[in-house]
Amino acid sequence: MSNDPLAIIFVSNGPGELATWVKPLAKELHQEIALRPKVNSSPKSLNLVLVPCPNATGYEHLVAKKWLQFEKVISAKYFWKLIFKPNDFGSWPSKGLVIFLGGDQFWSVLLSARLGYLHMTYAEWIARWPFWNDRIVAMSEKIVHKLPKKFQDRCSVIGDLTADLNETAKIDDPLPSGKWIALMPGSKSAKLKIGIPFFLDVADRISQLMPNCQFLIPLAPTTNIDAIKYFSSKKNPITRQYESGIQSINQANNEETRGILTTKNSTKILIQEKHPAYNDLCQCDLALTTVGANTAELGSLNIPMIVVVPTQHILVMEAWDGLVGVMARLPILKWFLGLLISYLKLKKRGFMAWPNISAKRMIVPERVGKITPKQIAKEAVDWLNSPARLSGQKADLQALRGNKGATNKFCQEIINLLEEKKLFN
Repeated sequence: MSNDPLAIIFVSNGPGELATWVKPLAKELHQEIALRPKVNSSPKSLNLVLVPCPNATGYEHLVAKKWLQFEKVISAKYFWKLIFKPNDFGSWPSKGLVIFLGGDQFWSVLLSARLGYLHMTYAEWIARWPFWNDRIVAMSEKIVHKLPKKFQDRCSVIGDLTADLNETAKIDDPLPSGKWIALMPGSKSAKLKIGIPFFLDVADRISQLMPNCQFLIPLAPTTNIDAIKYFSSKKNPITRQYESGIQSINQANNEETRGILTTKNSTKILIQEKHPAYNDLCQCDLALTTVGANTAELGSLNIPMIVVVPTQHILVMEAWDGLVGVMARLPILKWFLGLLISYLKLKKRGFMAWPNISAKRMIVPERVGKITPKQIAKEAVDWLNSPARLSGQKADLQALRGNKGATNKFCQEIINLLEEKKLFN
């Protein structure tokens, strides 16, 4: 193996991609190649660059730094500075590889061109810039067929990266016995301001209908206890429309691995601050969740879910993805465009949960519209009282999963490309 300096750069965007793609691949790559910061004497390094994205929280770089997997972690707000003045972030080797793992694929193309590095894309649905890719690794054969024939030999099918998540879930800290529901209100402010008061109200109503039911909130890596408190307080105007709230929160300590949130109606909800919380999630019978990458995570873990998008709040428009989401956040146009965009998106919307998008049919229920906590509570209890329905959804989710081992195959594709281009020998 060559001793020449080499930089491998992951390019990504939001919390979902970091948790399901970036972290597992970084861990696997360190096992296959001696890289800084794990091996200080190595001339080769693993780095992370975050790119501008309306789905990001702005705290992704702080989360990634805690993992101690990357020599450099550059936040999205410095992306353009990196493009124009890369040496402001330290010296970069003359040789390297940029790998797309989330966001807009153009950003990783731009970065690789600026640094003069090789470029590789993980394509979940489509590879948009095949000409600018030295190698494409794809989730399925469908992606290969979408490519122009002259670029198809650059593409290898490795499978679904999220399919390996189940392998990391080992129950070494069992939850108390009983029926468990995971509440997943989201990771971004736009979702939390609606999801927190809504789901707390749902939990209280489920407790009335099914007193033995228990609840868990697995905090997203970019969320914390303070955010839960803020969005359940009067500082969030949406809370006035719901009956629930927080009476107290006791954070985890040395003896207790999970915190306890108590609602004003005395419903107890465990809070898991450690991420990923796959050990706890795999013990849940059902999840109530917003849209986003969490639906892909739950699907990979085979956890039945109900996807909830209450659109009665004008602020729901801020959660839309892409350009329309950016437009809807413009202060002057906010109210008018928000109403218009929400109306058009809902009128013409396709599936919103990743399992449904992947299957092209309704596998998990999506409740979108002017829904109430009372309606969702009743539906959740109906699901918990129907083991056959839960088993059926779990079987459908299992059938959707790609073959295991995609993470290891990805690492081999990285090594093969570097050897082919004589960056390894």
